[in-house]
Amino acid sequence: MKRLFSALIILTLVTALGFAGPKVAMIIAQGGLGDKSYNDSAYAGLTKAAVDFDVTVKAIESKDVVTEGEKLLRNAARAGFDLVITLEYSHFEVLERVAKDFPNTTFAILNIAVPGDNVVSVIFKEHEGSFLVGALAAMVTSNTSIPNVNPEKIIGVIGGTKSAGIDKFLVGYKEGAHYIDPDVQVLEAYSFSFGDPSKGYEMAKAMFEQGADIVYQVAGGTGLGVIQAAKDMGRYAIGVDSDQDSLAPGNVLCSMMKRVDIAIYDLIKKLVEGTLKGGETLYYGLKEGGIQVSPMVFTRHVIPREYIARMGEIMEKIICGEIVVTDITMEQ
Repeated sequence: MKRLFSALIILTLVTALGFAGPKVAMIIAQGGLGDKSYNDSAYAGLTKAAVDFDVTVKAIESKDVVTEGEKLLRNAARAGFDLVITLEYSHFEVLERVAKDFPNTTFAILNIAVPGDNVVSVIFKEHEGSFLVGALAAMVTSNTSIPNVNPEKIIGVIGGTKSAGIDKFLVGYKEGAHYIDPDVQVLEAYSFSFGDPSKGYEMAKAMFEQGADIVYQVAGGTGLGVIQAAKDMGRYAIGVDSDQDSLAPGNVLCSMMKRVDIAIYDLIKKLVEGTLKGGETLYYGLKEGGIQVSPMVFTRHVIPREYIARMGEIMEKIICGEIVVTDITMEQ
């Protein structure tokens, strides 16, 4: 039903626009649509651009998006799309080769820089936002006057896979926590899946049973289980990519928002305006508004005001360069 609904939206957009303007294809990453996170955020940007501009759009899903990467990219280019966007990080291995074979097609990839005269790379500074939510987690776990916080200073984080792109979040989170308090213990684990909520649930439950007050989910659809575990066990989760606070009101401490929707919208806007240039890398961080922390509408009342103020101070220090958060992808 989810995919049928998506297809109906795409069909409606294409029909309404009458194929008048540029054509944009977007390959959905692991976890698929319905993850309430990375993919859904990107899809929101795609559909908004379709409405705001004279653009035909198509979202492409695959049961095995990793191994079928080259085929998906080639098929989209052959179909005559002017811009082919891939949300799948692993496609960097084949994109450079495919792009050379279709010089008249512009390609875009997120989360990694890929060389090519017709390739646009979009890089998010997730480490900056992760530092901020890590700092908040450290402050909260150290304050037992906050509901559901135990005396042990333990927090956790679950990544969807072991890769530089995911570890970028984890390292920033740990650095933020230890910036506040070096004695805070950070539990780490990997689900090796972006679409298995039950696995996320069990992993988060195990961390909560080890004394963690807060678990940061960096695992797409798998992370929905982390949020459910926080709700069921009366603890806190930290959402990722989208504002996930409403998924378990009061149990999602905050969300580290990676504004993929803005980036996708910007790419299409540039395409329409004729300013999208292959070979360039676009950066989205705290300064650019591409990385944000959710408003915390369901938890702000239990978080001391000085913690919110401290987060604001830390954010300004990151933006001005006084605090430099490690970006491990630059060390590869």
